[in-house]
Amino acid sequence: MLRDRRSECDELDRLLEAVRSGESRALLVRGEPGVGKTALLDYLVERSSHCRVERTAGVQSEMELPFAGLHQLCSPMLDRREKLPGPQRDALATTFGLSNGSPPERLLVGLAVLGLLAEVAREKPLVCVIDDVQWLDRASAQALMFAARRLGAESVAMVFASRPQGGEQESTGLHELVVGGLPDEDARALLGSALPGPVDERVLARIVGETGGNPLALLELPRGLTPAELTGGFGPPTTTALPKRIEESFRRQLAPLPADTRRLLVIAAAEPLGDPVLIWRAAQWLGVGHEANGAAAGLLSIGFQVRFRHPLLRSAIHRAASAQEWQNAHRALAEAIDPDVDPDRRAWHRAQAAAEPDEDVAADLERSAGRAQARGGLAAAAAFLERAAHLTPQPARRAERALAAAHATHQAGAPDTALELLAVAEAGPLDPLPRARIDLLRAQIAFTVNRGRDAPPLLLRAARELEPLDVQLARETYLDALNAAIFAGPLAGSCGVSETADAARAAPAGVRPPRAPDLLLSGWAVRFTDGYAAGMPMMQRALAAFRSPDLSEEEGLRWLWPAIRTARDVWDDETWELLVIRFLRLVRETGALSALSVALTARVAVHVVAGELATAAALVEEVETVIEATGPLAPYGALMLAAWQGRDAEVAEMVGSTLDDARSRGEGVALPITWWALALLDNSLGRYEDALTVALRAAGPPGGAGGTHLGAGRAHRGRRPERGARACRRRPPATHADDPRRRHRMGAGHRGPLPRAAGRGPGRRERLSRGDRPPRADPHPRRARPRPSGLRRMAAPRGSAPGCARATPHCLRDVHGDGDGRVLPACRA
Repeated sequence: MLRDRRSECDELDRLLEAVRSGESRALLVRGEPGVGKTALLDYLVERSSHCRVERTAGVQSEMELPFAGLHQLCSPMLDRREKLPGPQRDALATTFGLSNGSPPERLLVGLAVLGLLAEVAREKPLVCVIDDVQWLDRASAQALMFAARRLGAESVAMVFASRPQGGEQESTGLHELVVGGLPDEDARALLGSALPGPVDERVLARIVGETGGNPLALLELPRGLTPAELTGGFGPPTTTALPKRIEESFRRQLAPLPADTRRLLVIAAAEPLGDPVLIWRAAQWLGVGHEANGAAAGLLSIGFQVRFRHPLLRSAIHRAASAQEWQNAHRALAEAIDPDVDPDRRAWHRAQAAAEPDEDVAADLERSAGRAQARGGLAAAAAFLERAAHLTPQPARRAERALAAAHATHQAGAPDTALELLAVAEAGPLDPLPRARIDLLRAQIAFTVNRGRDAPPLLLRAARELEPLDVQLARETYLDALNAAIFAGPLAGSCGVSETADAARAAPAGVRPPRAPDLLLSGWAVRFTDGYAAGMPMMQRALAAFRSPDLSEEEGLRWLWPAIRTARDVWDDETWELLVIRFLRLVRETGALSALSVALTARVAVHVVAGELATAAALVEEVETVIEATGPLAPYGALMLAAWQGRDAEVAEMVGSTLDDARSRGEGVALPITWWALALLDNSLGRYEDALTVALRAAGPPGGAGGTHLGAGRAHRGRRPERGARACRRRPPATHADDPRRRHRMGAGHRGPLPRAAGRGPGRRERLSRGDRPPRADPHPRRARPRPSGLRRMAAPRGSAPGCARATPHCLRDVHGDGDGRVLPACRA
């Protein structure tokens, strides 16, 4: 994606227009590494319709091989060399080793290249793209530049790209396009796209400033920073591994500097926000005067903000400084900070200056963690608590703080660090309840990391362990276990949904009045033991509690995901969308990276079924970025989007890889989701028999609890399908009358009407009153239509066969129902 390159793109467009009209052009694109030169060349190639494009790039390892680059560019065109004059034809043949002879003069080679390009351009305009000119062998660079300077009316474009100090002598006389860094606003936008969590505005400004808006640096530099460093500059000092040549270059620059200048550089590297006032106060505390800045002028700029000349200098300075120098810098910064103005930053610098355990410093950090968590800064809170645990001298207190740090670190998306902290906590003298909480957190981490068959038995065992110690926490853990068992689905093994629901139903009663998670646990336990109709009233009560503005942040982070699943299960589209929006906002605001991929995937599903495919595609890209940072999650959102867009080959490839990965981990929910995607795709492309087969597979055995977590099994309403679809809905009688899901829809336990359409066919959803009350309990989900104020109507999947019905929020018709739609699965989770 090209950001703020309109003027550069316009110049390339004008170049192509001239070449298509019979003129020739030569252009040299110059810029720092990573600034976007290659992206502009890609743009040129993409726009070169009705032109022949030949492309090459200099290779550093071939710089000593004469004509290596020229051969790479010209070899596809050598079939036209017979049209050249004899001396030029022979010069090319000898140069490229096609015939024996004395090495030709460089002038003759240049003329031969010019003639060859002109000959090729007789058929159609020719665009030659040469990247990394600074690494071309000199003979190739001379020949190509010679030809570029002599182009006339041959309909040839030669576009070169080079670093600022690459091939100046050979490129003299060419028109240049200088590519600089991105403007501040675009640089911030690009940086934000590479960061999965929240970023402190001051840290963001410092990164943008030090990278000079270089796109590659903006995308790569944050990879070496922890979430804590990004949310406020907290976290262990960055020790990014540098390429050896870069590190040695920086070391040579640092070694001859005066001692005071080195101290100033270390202070600036230790202060992550680039605050010049604070840095000078700390420098004065160490006895460093303003004259030290003069010697650092080539490395450091102290103005409105402190900026290093190169973004990797901070890491180089840290690696070059001794532990004592680093501690002195942090101690000076702590002394320079007013404790009433910024107590948290002062506590952090005190902690970095501490060489041994110190309870006073640890207690300061613990208080800072509480303030950070209250502000929604999970990553910062985790960093405070982790450092506090390391600085705590008393073993029992250290274990308690390590457990708290592990919990916060897990939520912040660092499961490996959380497990290390759990090991520290486990080694301490703890009471039974904290030890049970260790087992619980270990099980929760297993679910976050794997989302497969390993987590349900661990969570179920933790819940039973907690029953005599903390009833409320035990009930919450049963809900965790049931959620994990649903996710494991048919691959759960001996600890499946039914077994977990039985155990949850036998759990001790919770508090009165029941909280939202208590209601959800009761609803799920009944739903998966006594059936859908029996569980409906309690599940709807739970959803009403989750819609309440009184829901706490902690409850929202932990339980909104299963509540979203429940809203789909009871076909309450309005609540589904409302809870998804709330969940994603809460996850973003708190920096709970462990839940971000799940929240984004849920939002993708809402946008897809509402027909907002462009928005869904942007979120799918963000999901991929988050998964790189936080761990694996099957590409459910991408699969759903691809199926809806009719991308047949891509869906097939994703289904194969997703099923293989899910089966290896025991993530059974992937099975119905992928089958649902295939059913939707097959149905929309007119492959009705295939759609029926895979939809029945996705629905699972009658009475089962399986289903997708992306909304499969929901109504696909609208115009009646054509006869082909109707015919393929025929199935053995057992899938109709013998299905308990069908029987309970036909009348068992119905307690009264719900808001519903006035008739069948198109428009019935629109005839519902927007002022209707929320739906009451109804055991007949086929008739329990949600209020129309939820999701928007949307078009049928792209590529649908003629007459395909329009889709409402949940995509697919129940394969076990009669009615007016196509064959689609009846899964819900």
